[in-house]
Amino acid sequence: FQTKDNDTVTSIYSGRVIFANWIRGFGLLVIVDHGGQFMSLYGNNKSLIKETGDWVRVGETIAISSESTTSQETGLYFEIRKQGKPLNPRQWLRK
Repeated sequence: FQTKDNDTVTSIYSGRVIFANWIRGFGLLVIVDHGGQFMSLYGNNKSLIKETGDWVRVGETIAISSESTTSQETGLYFEIRKQGKPLNPRQWLRK
């Protein structure tokens, strides 16, 4: 998703942060476990608000985004996984 510098990144659903750190290829990444084998991933952040082990509510700020500056840089990296496999996130996003 294209983002602006200092945009808030919010959790799409309640859950527990199972990873919050830098990882190669994803930059500063937050992974939230939503239960039922669903996880959401939020990468390429400027800073992280939540830490591993924190509980989050739907819509709660979990990170601060960086600005999208080039066509190669996508801004926020967002992914939904079920049982470790990526899903189309469209049904999880507000219109």
